[in-house]
Amino acid sequence: MAFATIGTTGIADDAVTSAKVAPGVVDTEAQPNQSPIIINGDMAVAQRGTSATGKSSGGYYTCDRIKLNPDGLGTWTVTQESLTSGNAYANGFRKAFRIDCTTADASPSASDNLSVFQRLEGQDLQLFKKGTANAEKFTLAFWVKSNKTGTTQVNLRDNDNTRMVSATYSISSANTWEHKVLNFPADTTGAFDNDNANSLQIEWFLDSGTDYSSGTAPTAWEASSNADRNANNLDVGGSTDNDWAITGVQLEVGEFTSSTIPPFKHETFGDNLERCRRYYNIFGTNDTGTFAITGRIISSNRFDSQTIPFNPPMRAAPTLSLGGITDVNAFHFQYDGNGINSGSGSSFSAINAMTVGTRFRISASNTLTADEVANVQSAGSGDGIQHIVFDAEL
Repeated sequence: MAFATIGTTGIADDAVTSAKVAPGVVDTEAQPNQSPIIINGDMAVAQRGTSATGKSSGGYYTCDRIKLNPDGLGTWTVTQESLTSGNAYANGFRKAFRIDCTTADASPSASDNLSVFQRLEGQDLQLFKKGTANAEKFTLAFWVKSNKTGTTQVNLRDNDNTRMVSATYSISSANTWEHKVLNFPADTTGAFDNDNANSLQIEWFLDSGTDYSSGTAPTAWEASSNADRNANNLDVGGSTDNDWAITGVQLEVGEFTSSTIPPFKHETFGDNLERCRRYYNIFGTNDTGTFAITGRIISSNRFDSQTIPFNPPMRAAPTLSLGGITDVNAFHFQYDGNGINSGSGSSFSAINAMTVGTRFRISASNTLTADEVANVQSAGSGDGIQHIVFDAEL
């Protein structure tokens, strides 16, 4: 078979346009360096653990980058669910983010609300060209399962310009994994900031009082309105029998259907974990081990650690906290061959936290020997701190 050769001057400007290329000719999956926009969309990474009980306030629980927000509405058990069967499993997904209602709120107050969301940095959204004449449409796809059937909604909330748009989806069969593909229009008003802050919040609304359910789900971009955020109420918090789970979340540029949407981009677990660590990182272990780090005793009651580097760098300078059994008094100092336990009244704080690394300080109430190089350890499972948490979540 003979092949034609195309020279560098052989094609006129604008001779090949998207309108002249048949669908599927250009394989968008053949871009190996293009990471998915959604981080941890397959719910595989759960640095905080696989189960959290008694949750009645907003927070990141179990699966990384997915936040539960039960603002006055119910109490929840949150799990990283392991899948062994079903449609989502058959399509390559082994984990899901799941919530189970353990304390119901069948008659929520007007301001009560329940949602699940992921926040995205503006600098990762510039390919949507939002706020320009060339603005692109959005397509969101995901697998969802619930014992509740009915119609509910997902909102795209532009935090930079206080705008929103919605799309609805229906859960048709109880306790069955269903794939949803939702289209959202382009927005020529209001560009996303090109920075590392929260520009877009993808919000799965699940229940609320009338402050959030008295309006209409907007199919065109509009000024944000709380009344429109849950116009189609699924009422997941209305009974302790209720649950809701999600996996396989992907956000694509352009308009797709269930038959044309690009395949979910499965990352290696290592690549997925590295992207999650930009927002949340652990030094030590979140199970039963200990950590140890070298530093210097600056004064009779102060220890400053060496720098703990972050790989990858974090989104912003993180806050520090103690994980495991959070008793700072369980720190153990060792220097010059001797070991001394820090006494009661000790404190723990960050020093010069940066995106690439940070140090920490322990102020001990017992007397230490100044100007000594020392090693500090946690006392381990059952006795003290098991890990240090670095948090730069949006």
